[in-house]
Amino acid sequence: MHAQTYYAATRREPNDHPPLSGRHRARVAIVGGGYAGLATALGLAERGIDDVLLLEAQSIGFGASGRNGGFVFGGYSLDEAALQQKVGSETARWMYELTRNAVGTIRQRIDQYSIDCDRVDAGVIWANWFDDPSLLESHRHLLAQQFGTDWSPISRDQLRQQLLSSRYHGGLFEADAFHVHPLNLALGMARAAQSLGVRVHADSAVTSVERRDGRWQLRTAQGEVDADQVVVAGGGYLKGLVPALQRAILPIATYVAVTEPLGARLDQAIRTRAAVYDTRFAFDYYRALPDTRLLWGGRISILNRTPEAVARLLKRDIARVYPQLGEVRIDYAWSGLMSYARHEMPQLGQLQPGLWFAQAFGGHGVATTTAIGELLAAGIAGDDSWRRFAPFGLTRTWRPFGFVGAQATYSWLQARDAWKERTSL
Repeated sequence: MHAQTYYAATRREPNDHPPLSGRHRARVAIVGGGYAGLATALGLAERGIDDVLLLEAQSIGFGASGRNGGFVFGGYSLDEAALQQKVGSETARWMYELTRNAVGTIRQRIDQYSIDCDRVDAGVIWANWFDDPSLLESHRHLLAQQFGTDWSPISRDQLRQQLLSSRYHGGLFEADAFHVHPLNLALGMARAAQSLGVRVHADSAVTSVERRDGRWQLRTAQGEVDADQVVVAGGGYLKGLVPALQRAILPIATYVAVTEPLGARLDQAIRTRAAVYDTRFAFDYYRALPDTRLLWGGRISILNRTPEAVARLLKRDIARVYPQLGEVRIDYAWSGLMSYARHEMPQLGQLQPGLWFAQAFGGHGVATTTAIGELLAAGIAGDDSWRRFAPFGLTRTWRPFGFVGAQATYSWLQARDAWKERTSL
């Protein structure tokens, strides 16, 4: 699946990290070469913590980090109103601010380390699928009054000058957001970490993590690491390495497709370089690429479908929003797994002294992984701020029954959106 992505086909950053071989010692060993592991490694190195080693089972950015829509913006999968209700105004604002700061950190690192990832500083549009302006107004008011951020309103007529579709009824614009080539970003982060002394190894699946003689021992097919501390950041691809972590997440699939180059046809539909997503539960998200292709993502399911099935589904979704494009060839299509917790927030902390974890970033992973990576790096350096995420613990998902429940919930929410759409016309 990874070899069939547009991102893999247009990779410019090097991806030549050798597998672990032999016995090694490390101050911190990180399991997982996605954004969470890379952000933690980079955060440690930038704090002057040396002797860090990172292990990835496949290639760097193999999972959701190298396959996502490339949106870099604030927030979590759990919406801000629910977050505030769960932890209170002050903590909710602090948590939200972490992600806003992470957007700036990613932008700064792209510049500092010359990461070639097609950054487009054109913001993100949240387009209202429903003819209900109160949805946008209430959200904008909440963000301004409680979270100290202002999203600019876009009227229906203004939006239709940018997105030539009758499906939308106005929107909100997040100016500080941007979008990137996510695989090149991940690989650039790995290169940056290496430049600061982090040892990065791909094709090095960790088969066991055990406590022995006061240290942590990690084994791979060809090597072994003795570490003072370990960070497990496997996300949706963790499998059974640490059962307590696997039980607390559901790997959920989302789908992405990339069209043929559209040339001047693209202007018949999209006249903005901002990235776009809409107000439904299972929303479309899309953006114009530098080579005039259209990248389109959407759907949410427990099924990790084939590229052919993904192409059929998303081609239909594109035609629903932009019928004027006519027949559009899909050149790349893929699905990938994101890790979700039942409470829709990241999970981080320590299972045992020195055994750290970070997971459940589904839906808002690019900035959130950097925010959590910074928290973990600071935690390993002695800062206890990470403990403020204690309300979002390792809530059990009760597999395999959790998959059935998740799909039933998704289907109900999608049906609710369809009903709201019909009744608002």
